[in-house]
Amino acid sequence: MKRRVLGRTGLAVSPIGFGAWAIGGNRFGNSYGATDDGESQRAVRRAHELGCNFFDSADVYGHGHSEEILGATLEGIRKDVIIATKVGGNFYNRDVNPLLLGRLADALGQPLAQVAPDAPLPVTHDANFSPSYIRFAVERSLVRLRTDYIDLLQLHNPALGLTADPETYAVLEELKKDGKIRFYGVSVHTPDEGLAAVEVTRPDTVQIVYNVVRREAEDRFFPAAGAAKVGVIAREPLANGFLAGKYGPESAWERGDIRARMPRPYVTQIAAVGERVKELALQAGVTPAQLALRFVLDNEAVSVVIVGMKTVAQVEENLSLEQ
Repeated sequence: MKRRVLGRTGLAVSPIGFGAWAIGGNRFGNSYGATDDGESQRAVRRAHELGCNFFDSADVYGHGHSEEILGATLEGIRKDVIIATKVGGNFYNRDVNPLLLGRLADALGQPLAQVAPDAPLPVTHDANFSPSYIRFAVERSLVRLRTDYIDLLQLHNPALGLTADPETYAVLEELKKDGKIRFYGVSVHTPDEGLAAVEVTRPDTVQIVYNVVRREAEDRFFPAAGAAKVGVIAREPLANGFLAGKYGPESAWERGDIRARMPRPYVTQIAAVGERVKELALQAGVTPAQLALRFVLDNEAVSVVIVGMKTVAQVEENLSLEQ
């Protein structure tokens, strides 16, 4: 597979990266349906065989399970791959807001006081970007990933005020000096958040939503990132799977799948776009997912697009685009 340079990091990354959200499973909701750990590992291995070297996760995906899958599968080839993960979602028995004690006790079936300090919880109860929390969470990620360094650590959807505050990144500079991480970035939702990062704090990378439906990053963010030599990671290229041509306005999902919580008018609207992508893909002789990925990859501002994959079949379909 070809390589692109990830901004000023100098890292040579595969244009299509492995998005590891889905392989975290749906035990705690906020995912994409049921998974099979064996198949997840086979998918990760197959991605590497086909030339993918960029694997993107987050500690909150499956409350550490996604990182565990990656760590177990990539351990023998660690030096051949680039591991990116994210931090900020607090799912530990740590720094808990007292107002949440009752809700957490209901979810646990026991008082929080009976749970070991720093133990993972079944609920992501807060976002935390304090230096002490980030250091703690990074150490936990290192254990799960079976490595002594993280290539790219990203703050996971911080508020705009934090994104634009240089002090937010001080702990990341310290982790860099300590050799715990090589580079750092921020994962955001909107171009305004991305611009705040690029124009004020200038992290090494910005991960942002970009697909055929969500194109607002093109106007100001992409040019600003390019001028600052900030690496751009495009996420959600298939718009939560709707651009893969598999879902219609009447589709339904199991509990725990994030699409089950989407308003029905939105599902109808995005499914219509997916149907149009399906028609165009048929004309082009490619799959809908491949066409949607090609749209993102054809923008030179993007260094790597991360697409969620949890089966070997998905890996082979998506990565064949760059073979």
